[in-house]
Amino acid sequence: MMSRDTIFVCTMLPEKRRFVNQSYGIIKARMMPPQSVSISTSTFIKAVLIVLGLWFLWFVRDIVAIFIASLLLAALIEPFASWFAERRIPRGLAVLIVYTFLLSLSAIFILLFVPIVTQQSAQLFENSSTYYTQISESLAHIAPFSGDSEVVNEFLSSFTMSQGGAGTFGTAFSTVKGVVGGVLATFIVLVLAFYMVVEEESMRKYFRNLAPIEYQPYVVHLMKKMSRKMGQWLRGQLILGLVVGLAVYIGLSFLGVKYALLLALIAGVLEVIPYVGPIISLIPALIIGFAQAPVIGGAVILLYLVVQQLENNVLVPKIMQTVTGLNPIISIIALLVGLKAGGFAGAILAIPLAMMGVVILEDLFRDVTE
Repeated sequence: MMSRDTIFVCTMLPEKRRFVNQSYGIIKARMMPPQSVSISTSTFIKAVLIVLGLWFLWFVRDIVAIFIASLLLAALIEPFASWFAERRIPRGLAVLIVYTFLLSLSAIFILLFVPIVTQQSAQLFENSSTYYTQISESLAHIAPFSGDSEVVNEFLSSFTMSQGGAGTFGTAFSTVKGVVGGVLATFIVLVLAFYMVVEEESMRKYFRNLAPIEYQPYVVHLMKKMSRKMGQWLRGQLILGLVVGLAVYIGLSFLGVKYALLLALIAGVLEVIPYVGPIISLIPALIIGFAQAPVIGGAVILLYLVVQQLENNVLVPKIMQTVTGLNPIISIIALLVGLKAGGFAGAILAIPLAMMGVVILEDLFRDVTE
């Protein structure tokens, strides 16, 4: 009589069955009583090579970030390129059409919104000391802070120093350097994503040949699934960010909150960071709202709560229903690692990278855990 484990293994693809048999054997072996362990020279060398490989990836983490961003962009535009290819349009020309459309949208966005956002950012920076004074005066009535409180004075002095140093030559040079680096990185991402989509079959064949022959069909299946999931996730996040940003802008404008467009843009961009992003986007809106009036501050809290409830209960189930979700603990760990490795950009890229790992693990061990 066949056992339950045997029935699950027999229903798999041949190449996946062999992999799961090996993995399941390892799991069962770990459940056996402890035995003496001897480490061979080859095992030690493999461990050293893995450590060196991880160190090398950390050393070139900026290049890895560009590569991951290229993968995400390729996964985003691949369905559109395939749609054009089905209509006998070459994939290279199809990608150029998609790029032209995306760049046109970006140009329209820059022309319409960037001047307003830049102006609001400058005004917010100029008035930030006033907002801080108003909020600190409000806190003085509810907290036992005196006028010469060390905490308040330290904050004000650090704020004044950062404000006074904003126009130095070093800051200007760093800004120019960052802009040039960002433009160059964007160009590299566009070029890499172009070749990833145009030469999709060649790349899959290359990575397939890196795997043992018996696992090659499964590797191709896994690559297609991972690309599909990443594309769905990124397109869903773009839609969620657009809807949340629009809802926040309408709500803040109705409440009369200053810098509504800037705050809505922050809310839309930070939507890509789960759990933490909405909280971070609430903070500046909360400060500005309470600086205007306590009633407006309370209304801002209510607005963001309503938007989040609509997103979690209406938008996410509809838009992200086919996308694998991340456990909150895994998301937070990925965010912390991403922040440590690459700052804000690293935090954004850490989520899809963690999702890739989840997709791989779920697909490999789904039948073992059922």
